[in-house]
Amino acid sequence: MDFGDFLRRLTACRACSRLVEYRSSFPPGYWAKPVPPWGSGPIMVVGLAPAARGGNRTGRMFTGDRSSQNLFRALYEAGLASRPYSISRDDGVELHGVYITSAVKCAPPGNKPTAEEVKNCSRWLREEVEIVKPRVVVALGRVAWRALSEILGVREEFRHGAVVEKNGVYLVGAYHPSPRNINTGRTTVEELAEVFKLAKRLAGVG
Repeated sequence: MDFGDFLRRLTACRACSRLVEYRSSFPPGYWAKPVPPWGSGPIMVVGLAPAARGGNRTGRMFTGDRSSQNLFRALYEAGLASRPYSISRDDGVELHGVYITSAVKCAPPGNKPTAEEVKNCSRWLREEVEIVKPRVVVALGRVAWRALSEILGVREEFRHGAVVEKNGVYLVGAYHPSPRNINTGRTTVEELAEVFKLAKRLAGVG
């Protein structure tokens, strides 16, 4: 498959009227389109959806919001990112063996996509798995886990630290690096870094 063609089709998508209306409700200068993936390598990291004032603003997944900073501190600690932050598309950050994407490509109101919106976006995520052919997929949260489970044929339920192998691909579960999860102690940057170190070992990176 042609990745450039995939990106063109993705960023032109208007399948979900609620998401199109919401993503377009922000000030001029926002990206306000489906947010494309970035990076490359055998480890695929899948979040829930772009943040309204993060990826929907900057045009890069996990960039410019607090969840991004938590994620990149963990990736940096695990040796998978060149810097412990992700601020803008031209911030010079490099990923090492990692491809970052999301289960839902547009920012949803309240960070809560509907089941139909997740289903509509599953075709994009399925294409990405076919194009990238990851050895390890890290699902950040329950929604991402369920979306990936359908694609990979995994039946196990989500839990932080879960590892399931299916047809040569490892699906790894981790709590989403949201401020809420960090502030309540559900997870920590250090715990997320350990998940990424595990993903490195499973993928044979570094």
